[in-house]
Amino acid sequence: MLTTFLDIVHISVCLFLMLVVLLQQGKGGGMGAAFGGGAQQVFGGRGAGNILTRATAVCAGIFMLTSVSLAYVSSSGDRDLKARIVEEQRKGKGNEGTKVKPTKPALSAAPAGSAPAPVGAGGSP
Repeated sequence: MLTTFLDIVHISVCLFLMLVVLLQQGKGGGMGAAFGGGAQQVFGGRGAGNILTRATAVCAGIFMLTSVSLAYVSSSGDRDLKARIVEEQRKGKGNEGTKVKPTKPALSAAPAGSAPAPVGAGGSP
């Protein structure tokens, strides 16, 4: 539930952030400012940012928070799994799935050059 909510907020903020950034005017003036066209901008004082600049800053902050939150929530399952594994290992149940069952010795599987087994050395009666 929380992950779905964060996903929706994250994607919405991402789309809105792209829209706000694309709507802003360039502040550098490009090549026109380099050849004297932007002289008024050089000497003029810069006022407070307009609404699009502030919206960009707010959206960027929310985007970063949702990114970190989603990363934390997605790794919480890994932490729970690791804690469960450590707890099972403390109880001695951690390696039950890795035990190998003993196999019966095969009578016809003896290699060709080996010596026969002595009588009464094991095997079935």
